[in-house]
Amino acid sequence: MPPKSAKLTKPVVLVGMMGAGKSAVGQALSQLLRVAFLDSDQELTTAANMSIAEIFERDGEAFFRDRETEVIERLLTGDPAILSTGGGAFMADRNRQLISEKGVSVWLDAELDLLWSRVRHKTTRPLLRTDNPRATLAEIFAVRTPIYALADLSVKAHKCYSVEEMAQVVCRCLEEAGIVKG
Repeated sequence: MPPKSAKLTKPVVLVGMMGAGKSAVGQALSQLLRVAFLDSDQELTTAANMSIAEIFERDGEAFFRDRETEVIERLLTGDPAILSTGGGAFMADRNRQLISEKGVSVWLDAELDLLWSRVRHKTTRPLLRTDNPRATLAEIFAVRTPIYALADLSVKAHKCYSVEEMAQVVCRCLEEAGIVKG
């Protein structure tokens, strides 16, 4: 646990696959560091007054990605906070550049089997609305993993970690990188 005087020096942007724990770990990390937690998907759905699936269906993925970039840029301005992004956000060069300029990216690196165990029963994942969602997840995983590896920092997720334990591991990684100063 960081000392009470610990200070986050810049925004921390959690990236990774759907099911990696970006939202849950982000919330726990924000409590640990006593900073705001922001979720780009939540901000986007609140602004649009519809779900991500509904945005995808009505306006398409390209429209969604443009709005996602606008939201990320807005959320990176202001006091350092923990920002959870959607699984596809880090795929766009423009988002990686924004994050690099204004914050630090942390990849929550989870294995495919762990991701599948977390998302297989959820109906809120528009990209997995296919005849074979497991195969689709594997395809997305194969394409995205090399891009996630470009993140500034990487933390390996393990199925034995609780959300709080994972947040502690991320916090230690941030301390070692000088992003959290005591």
